[in-house]
Amino acid sequence: MYEVKVMADFAAAHNLRNFRGRCENLHGHNWKVEVTVRGDRLEESGVLVDFGEVKDALRKALHQLDHQYLNDLPFFQDKNPSSELIARFLFETLAAVVDGPHRRLHSVSAWESKDSCATYYGDR
Repeated sequence: MYEVKVMADFAAAHNLRNFRGRCENLHGHNWKVEVTVRGDRLEESGVLVDFGEVKDALRKALHQLDHQYLNDLPFFQDKNPSSELIARFLFETLAAVVDGPHRRLHSVSAWESKDSCATYYGDR
């Protein structure tokens, strides 16, 4: 089994509705996102997936979130823009682009600080 990871970041504001604590107030983060792709076979070129292909897909997905008030985005209209659900949003956005014949998007982690992250693995 092979595993490839790419990382990128974005900045955004949000607040967690019906949350008991400081995060219920409007605040922001500089998120770091880690995308993991796994597969059992390499392409003829000797790579699982072109890093650039995954980075481009991630960059496009993050463009939807960067410098936004996440609560206003359609995906988060009826759910909190928590790190868990940001990871899920990105996973669902990236899976169709990243998956290939011998590789699958394995996970997306959304780091809201240097020591706190949430990871989504999908329902596969």
